[in-house]
Amino acid sequence: MHHVGANDRIGRGDTVDNSGQGQSGVGGAGRPAGPGDRKPQPPRESGGGILMGRPFGVPVYVAPSWFLVAALITWVFGGQLDRVLPELGRARYLVALFFAVAFYASVLVHELAHTVAALRFKLPVRRIQLQFFGGVSEIEKETETPGREFVLAFVGPLLSLVLAGLFYLGVLAVEPGTVPAVLLAGLMVSNLLVAAFNLLPGLPLDGGRMLRAIVWKISGRPMTGTVAAAWVGRALAVSVLVGLPLLTHRDATEDLGGLDTLTDALLAAILAAIIWTGAGNSLRMARLREHLPALRARALTRRAVPVEADTPLSEALRRANEAGARALVVVDGQGNPTALVREAAIVGVPEHRRPWVAVGTLAQDLREGMRVAAELSGEDLLDVLRATPATEYLVVEDSGEVYGVLSAADVERAFVAAMARPSS
Repeated sequence: MHHVGANDRIGRGDTVDNSGQGQSGVGGAGRPAGPGDRKPQPPRESGGGILMGRPFGVPVYVAPSWFLVAALITWVFGGQLDRVLPELGRARYLVALFFAVAFYASVLVHELAHTVAALRFKLPVRRIQLQFFGGVSEIEKETETPGREFVLAFVGPLLSLVLAGLFYLGVLAVEPGTVPAVLLAGLMVSNLLVAAFNLLPGLPLDGGRMLRAIVWKISGRPMTGTVAAAWVGRALAVSVLVGLPLLTHRDATEDLGGLDTLTDALLAAILAAIIWTGAGNSLRMARLREHLPALRARALTRRAVPVEADTPLSEALRRANEAGARALVVVDGQGNPTALVREAAIVGVPEHRRPWVAVGTLAQDLREGMRVAAELSGEDLLDVLRATPATEYLVVEDSGEVYGVLSAADVERAFVAAMARPSS
């Protein structure tokens, strides 16, 4: 058995937090999902809301917050219909509800454009979620070139513009002053607004990703592009917070302090908060990705010794400490690894009981996904750990020879240390 690792004594390990993390975005392609400040967890498909389908194999969820927005759109658009088509009566709210559903169907088309482009570039897409303000496509990996980044970001607003054009042609084809005409006009305007909003040049919006791609191309560094687009996004958030209420009431000063002013201010605050938070998350994710290559399975692997399942813990620890090892691998009669002894379980056994406790009772059976290639590093390593959550992993060479044991706690500590280093 070939092994490598630190020379600390075994039995003094730390317990590991199994908390996970998530990813979000606004009205466009979501930032690629990545590890948080805690140990990486597998991607969870559940918890995203109501599953509506799987176009192109990607699950589409509707978040609970969507129903609140749908009710709000129904109420607001219904009030507008009362002025335009008063003969509808209360049926105007059914028409308005149809508009809300059709509008979010347009948002779904916008997100599907990102998804199709990502899949074409061989980028995995975890899910699409329709939520409070628009939707998000959760793309799990970064694009490899600024050109692909630009295309991936641009296709969403492009599809919204195409939809706006199609709805405009529909308006021309129907009789003015009818329900279809009003619906088509509303969908045309709403898609134009979606495209215009997402083209604003600040992260996390699609326009911000396009700006990032341009700066990346010029500077040659994706981190430089992210920093520039994120700070533009923060400036955009402040502009929305201050400018939107002023813009909507520039000619209605007598209404200041009224319900409309309060509604616009609240909307501006929500939008600004989402943009500001998304820009900050983009910066954090870029910094994370810059330091990911420092995580290498081979460098983090602990030296291990093989023991049989009925070996007393005290004897196993004696052998490990003699060899300068920090991990125990349970093997069968032929020397094949079958389980890994959990460090947290060792720590929990008092010293006076260790001669009477067999290591097999403290071990976790090796299951599919718990064998890690020694050459894995960075995001590829974290993807493997997310796919099979465990406290320890068996590290093997390409030949199948055992190299040692990788502790999730060691990966977490190395990740925190890497993130603490300043960006280059």
